[in-house]
Amino acid sequence: MPNSKPTPARRSDALSKDRIVQAAIEMLDEGGTDSLTFRTLAARLSTGPGALYHHVSNRDDLLAAAAEAVMASVFESPPENEAAEQGVRGVMMRVFDAITTRPWVATQLAAAPWQPAVLHLFDRIGTELDARGVSEDAQFDTASVLLYHVLGVASQRDAGRQLAATVTDRVAFLDSLRSGVTDTGDYPFLTRIASLFAGHDDREQFRAGIDIILAGIDHP
Repeated sequence: MPNSKPTPARRSDALSKDRIVQAAIEMLDEGGTDSLTFRTLAARLSTGPGALYHHVSNRDDLLAAAAEAVMASVFESPPENEAAEQGVRGVMMRVFDAITTRPWVATQLAAAPWQPAVLHLFDRIGTELDARGVSEDAQFDTASVLLYHVLGVASQRDAGRQLAATVTDRVAFLDSLRSGVTDTGDYPFLTRIASLFAGHDDREQFRAGIDIILAGIDHP
């Protein structure tokens, strides 16, 4: 009796690392890191899991390549008709938007701080500082502090993503945190600024950090 089990459709076009990485990015954007496995990715590309290993060594390699591709798009200059900040501040704000809108990028950057995506970010920050006229003897320290600013936010975003599994109301959570701080009397500074907890804008606070760093280097 003939076997009537349907055979999965196969790709008629050539499989490449770029196609694999782009498909992985789409899956990560849709479902986060938990959604990405070689089996599910292979099914999306209409191929077998074994075919993927000709282009990427393992899942960690794939995640690093996906993050690197996203960072490459961040580094592209915005269109001339787009109202966007230029220079190092513009790069930093675009990175913030990337890790905010794509939580898996924050997770990836925080998990592997010396992967190509981070090295390229470090290099781009230094290049922008050089173009800004920052002296060579100050470029390394300044670029390092700006990089740590990004990685710190990425780590916080990753922690926030995990917290979101149990906390659904951000305002209520921050308000309870404020109450916990003010009720004990152990944190005088935090008590004074507690009213800002729930209403602060994360993006503007990130921008303020950049401004403080650049002000320090522009006016030593």
